[in-house]
Amino acid sequence: MVHHPAPATNLDSVAASISHRTRRAIIDRLACGPARISDVAQPFDMSLTGFCKHVRVLERAGLVRRTRRGRNNTLELAPQPLREVAQWLLKYEQFWNSRLDRLEQFFAQQNQKARQNQKES
Repeated sequence: MVHHPAPATNLDSVAASISHRTRRAIIDRLACGPARISDVAQPFDMSLTGFCKHVRVLERAGLVRRTRRGRNNTLELAPQPLREVAQWLLKYEQFWNSRLDRLEQFFAQQNQKARQNQKES
């Protein structure tokens, strides 16, 4: 059995929550600042109940905080889990950049060899 150490945040729940375009759109809207849930839900073609299910997924992943004042529910983005996902992805960006740099060098060497062969012909 392979054992992987658990990351500081639950990457699985964050990744699952941002996998849906509606939830990504909610995050995009909340990146502009806190807003009432009814205002955030307004542009979506779904019931408020359906919209709230998406909000709960984001809340469980720690991406959104809800504040209740009387009948008003305000949503606010909690960006820390996204920062942690970005840091995790950065490791792989560096990996792929080094691989692509080596591939670029390989093709540059191949082109140089081809030019030398043409000159010799």
